[in-house]
Amino acid sequence: MKEVVIISGKGGTGKTSFAASFAYLEKENAVIADCDVDAANMHLLLEADFRYQEDFYSGEIAVIDEENCINCGECKEVCRFDAIHVIDDQHRVDPISCEGCWYCSRICPVEAIDMKTQKVGDFYLSMTKAQSEMVHAKLGFAAENSGKLVAKVKNEAKKLTLANKKEFLIVDGSPGVGCPVISSLSGADLALLVTEATVSGLHDLKRVYKLVKSFNIEAACIINKYDLNIDVTKEIEAFLEEEDITLITKIAYDETFAKALSQAKTIIEYGDSSLKTEIEKSWQYIKNILRS
Repeated sequence: MKEVVIISGKGGTGKTSFAASFAYLEKENAVIADCDVDAANMHLLLEADFRYQEDFYSGEIAVIDEENCINCGECKEVCRFDAIHVIDDQHRVDPISCEGCWYCSRICPVEAIDMKTQKVGDFYLSMTKAQSEMVHAKLGFAAENSGKLVAKVKNEAKKLTLANKKEFLIVDGSPGVGCPVISSLSGADLALLVTEATVSGLHDLKRVYKLVKSFNIEAACIINKYDLNIDVTKEIEAFLEEEDITLITKIAYDETFAKALSQAKTIIEYGDSSLKTEIEKSWQYIKNILRS
């Protein structure tokens, strides 16, 4: 099994479009993992069937037992997250603001506050229209512990890949450099960095590569929309050469991305085009790197 994680320092670079296209090309020879749990959307392009679902619990939240509460106000006074309010003459916890720190529970003089594990998201197993198995999840609104949910997605995807003797695990990571990205990168064979020819694209490419480098993971790069700013593209190429990062390809701005997305299709399905050919060549290049 070989694992490629597709990440970007910022959103909007085309990361998910590339990941879904590679998944569609590889079909049943790969398992797909969507680790962008904060904004999961690859299931739309691959028509995931959500054949299995389970609740994901992580972290704790304070719950006030109204029958035992004496409304002394000590919990409200010590809460540093402004999560406890008086509503209808009763102290109540705002579940969105509560950080689960336990402080209110510890100082309550009548032990009327319990800490309960909360549901923060949903975990799914699906079959896609490409006949590949997909592991994905969705983090709840304002929920935390995305890194733990990503770890569950990755672990289950690896188990599926090994159990079914698939050659590749294709992981769509989160943008940025936070916990979900760190969790996505764990154990990867190759990090594919997708960037664009903008000042923010170059800046965030450097940030995310610093993270990849700390994991000692081999990196490759696709420059999307390279013709937006040729000068910035030259700066990106210089950075890639300096850091010995393989440049897979440069792709010009192409409205095919948006047109395919509007019809919930991968670029590979949308029709014959030079872009489709370039993505096919890119995936073959990436497979050669993984196999070597």
